[in-house]
Amino acid sequence: MKKPMRPVLLLFLTAILLAGALCGCGKQSEPAAAATAGTVPETTKAERTKASVVLEMETERDEGEQEVPSGPRSYLTGEPVSEERARQRPVAVMMSNDKAALPQYGINRAGVVYEAPVEGGMNRFMALIEDYGELERIGSVRSCRTYYTYFAREFDAVYVHFGQSTFAVPYLKNVDNINGIDGTGSAVFFRSKDRKSPHNAYIGSAGIKSAMERLGYRTEYEGTYQGHYQFTDPVDGQVMLADCEDAYKIIPGYPVNAPWFEYQEQEGVYHRFQYGDHHKGNESLIAVKNVIFQYVEYGHYATTEYLNINVHTGHEGFYFTNGKCQKITWKKDGEFGPTRYYGPDGREITLNTGKTWICIIGADQYDKAEIYGK
Repeated sequence: MKKPMRPVLLLFLTAILLAGALCGCGKQSEPAAAATAGTVPETTKAERTKASVVLEMETERDEGEQEVPSGPRSYLTGEPVSEERARQRPVAVMMSNDKAALPQYGINRAGVVYEAPVEGGMNRFMALIEDYGELERIGSVRSCRTYYTYFAREFDAVYVHFGQSTFAVPYLKNVDNINGIDGTGSAVFFRSKDRKSPHNAYIGSAGIKSAMERLGYRTEYEGTYQGHYQFTDPVDGQVMLADCEDAYKIIPGYPVNAPWFEYQEQEGVYHRFQYGDHHKGNESLIAVKNVIFQYVEYGHYATTEYLNINVHTGHEGFYFTNGKCQKITWKKDGEFGPTRYYGPDGREITLNTGKTWICIIGADQYDKAEIYGK
């Protein structure tokens, strides 16, 4: 049993002395100041190369044994995939996280998962899935919120949802979507008998393919799409975030499901927990290589509980991988472009190859996060 350590907040001054400004994962009372402390440079795809990985990280490579993968790589995970998979446009499925809806079906196949709050302190997921071809049941599928349309658009994904808030209606025109309460969409969803409404609406790969054909949606990435993240090159090994603080248990601070992540040294991934136990999809427990805390400004629509999350104005956050933590800032490229994450040196970070989990967190909840060492 691992002995819990003090939160990184209490080690912050020591970290400054040891690591300068390269990392820094301590809590701060005014996160907005860090987000605007420096300008984030404009970069092109060509410039976002492995050359941008500098002082804040070190790599490991075993030249004698490592077999360098060749061929295409997934836009979601950076992992080697077939030509067909590399071209296949992903789906971005809205999933419930109510206890009554567990487990989520298909979430283990997601290369990227967004977790963001909705009303009443609850969270919902958007699971980005390339490998959905044989899945007969995905969900349960829940309704759209405005900010999720932007997340889906960033990945050139087909957004799958079951209804939407009134405020989200105008935003759906900005993204190809399959809606469970509209014409074509309603014909391809189904209700299961092992869950109660509204936690029993699902869709399968056959329904997705049928709806995409009927609606005239592309099945492959747009020709100009260049990907969302930059991943480690197989030759360079892994990002280790040298001289940064340990982050073996990380808690985003969401109130209802109370999730956390624990780093598994032998596996090199973070296991996810919530509701007091392992978070399991229908296939296995959930494990990811990268975790990002993305802090955002937000308000409410009129006098309602519906959140108006600002996904365009940059702010700050944390990047976690291999049991380490790095302070980052983020900036969105235009209205519909991808969100880029930058390290302390102002250069775009490189993610480790593998799955990524992104926690969208209100900036006023900054002090709720907890980061523990080994």
